[in-house]
Order: sequence, then structure tokens, then C-alpha cells
Amino acid sequence: MAAPLTLPGFVNAHSHAFQRALRGKTEGGDFWAWRDAMLELAGSYPQDVSAAYVDVYREMRAAGYTAVGEFHYLGFDEASEADAAAAQAGVEIVVLYAAYARGGIERFRQESVTQYLDELESLRSGGIRVGVAPHSVRACPRDWLEELGRYAAAERLPLHIHACEQPREIEECLAEHGLRPIELLADAGCLAPLTTVVHATHASDAELELVADAGARVCVCPTTEANLGDGFAPVERLCRRGIGICVGSDSNVRIDPLEELRELEGIARRQSGRRNVLSVERLLCYGADEGAGALGLDSWDDVVVDTEHPSLRGVDESDVFAALVFGCSADVLSAA
Repeated sequence: MAAPLTLPGFVNAHSHAFQRALRGKTEGGDFWAWRDAMLELAGSYPQDVSAAYVDVYREMRAAGYTAVGEFHYLGFDEASEADAAAAQAGVEIVVLYAAYARGGIERFRQESVTQYLDELESLRSGGIRVGVAPHSVRACPRDWLEELGRYAAAERLPLHIHACEQPREIEECLAEHGLRPIELLADAGCLAPLTTVVHATHASDAELELVADAGARVCVCPTTEANLGDGFAPVERLCRRGIGICVGSDSNVRIDPLEELRELEGIARRQSGRRNVLSVERLLCYGADEGAGALGLDSWDDVVVDTEHPSLRGVDESDVFAALVFGCSADVLSAA
């Protein structure tokens, strides 16, 4: 019998756990129609998220994710419940507590940036690992972005924000600010080495240069971006600039880190017409170390690869890692 293979656990750098309840319910319309359904779900979602979140985090753990960045905007009390749910499921968590000034629904919003920072400090004082998370340039005006950028820098906290996911988002940002979303983030002091831009699907070359110059990362969520029809991540353009990439399950329509990594390389192959654009070693780094870096984690659990699984049985030892990434699903993984 072959010896089990142990790897660093995968890190899910961007999750909205409550959206797992949407799978199968919104297969039609565009992103904005999906968003309407998501807002309706969020408005009716239980105030006590514990049981549902434990189930989602257990799914993540079983799929090989041993750490998660929960981009949380369902309420202050619910943020503590998310932290407790992850602990119950055996998953390391960083609560990326969302700042939401406008839009969305009332459940998401804070009355002021001061209220947001007071709530974030309360979570921190309760021993919860947090990140600063202005939801988007749609949800946070410029003065909020400036204050949150200053706070994250002073406290050495991760800062995560959705940006350039949809063309309409870019058009609205240009109309309000005369800048594209990532240009606004740079101008407002929100781009730094601990910043992670989520999606960047429609980012311009100039915006990606700003990300590279800041030493920031991009979190790509391929299964969600495909499901929502967002477009193709600019994988090669990110790599040419040396921008770190991590992955997230986002809407949790699928929970499988190997599928996220496989799709990253698949996008790069389809865009370039070449194979092996990203090495297997680089993809595994994106799935673990880069995600941990984005969340500010120093340690997280390993996973074990079942080399006797039918997907890997008979594969030469030298080919196991490639076969894992390109030919397996998460059922080959288990907790170490």
C-alpha cells in the first residue's frame, strides 16, 4: 500500500457561506438578476447562522480547505457566530467583516465608518481574527475607503475588497469618481501589500500595474465567476506582472479547491493557446500559501491525499501532483 501524501491544507480566501443556500435556485438571468436573488435570501436568512455555517465549513474541511476567509456582511452578531461555527468544524477562520455604507439591504449597512470600526474592534477584542473589508466601491464612498485604508495600514490587518467584477461596476465608478475601481482604491490608500482585490475580472492593464506596484494580491474565484457569467480572470496578465493569486469558493456553488486551481490553468490555456502556463507547483502555492498570506495566517492544518483512490491508482509517483490537480476531485483529500 502506498504511503499517504500530506500537503498543506488549501486556503479558501473568499467565501460567503450563506450563499451556499442559493445553489440550483438562480440558474437564469445575468449577474444582476442573481444579485437580486442573493439580496432576497440575505434578507430572509436566519439571525442565528450557526447551524448552517457549521454545515458549510464542514463541507469545506472535507474538501481539503482547512482555512477560510469569510467575507461577512450579514450582521455584527452573526460574525461571532461564523467564527464559532468554523471552530466547531475544525477550520481556521479570518472574519473579513464587511463595511457597507450604501446599497444592498439594511442588514448589511453601518450608519458610519466610526460604527464599523467600533464593531471591528469589538470583534478583535473578543479574540476573533479579522480583516478590513470594504465591500466594494459601490458600497463604500471615497471617505470610507480612505479611513479604512488608514486603519488597515496602522493595524497591519488584511484588507479585502471586491473590484472590477462587472463592467457596470466600472462604468458607475467612472461616472462617480472619474476613476476605475482599482484606480480609486490606489488613490484612496487602499492598495498595499496586505490588500487582496477580489475578482479583478475586468481590470485594465493600468489597474493591474497598480496592484503589482503595491505588492497586493488578487483572489480569483473561478467556479463562481463561471457560474455568474462574470468573464475570464486575467490569469496571464496577472502572472506577467508577478501578482500573487489566491482562490476562493465565493458563492459556494461548488466547494472543491482542486476545481478552482484546475480552472485557473484552464483559463490561462484557453487565453494563450498553450498548455502548462502555470506549473503544478505554482498552482498548489496559489491554493495554500498565497491564500494564507492574503489572510495573514501563519499556520493552518495539513491535508492527506489518498494515493490509493481510483483517480490516482496506478499513477507514477513522479506524476502524482499533476494528476491530483488535473484529474481529481476533492474526494481524494481528507484531514491530516
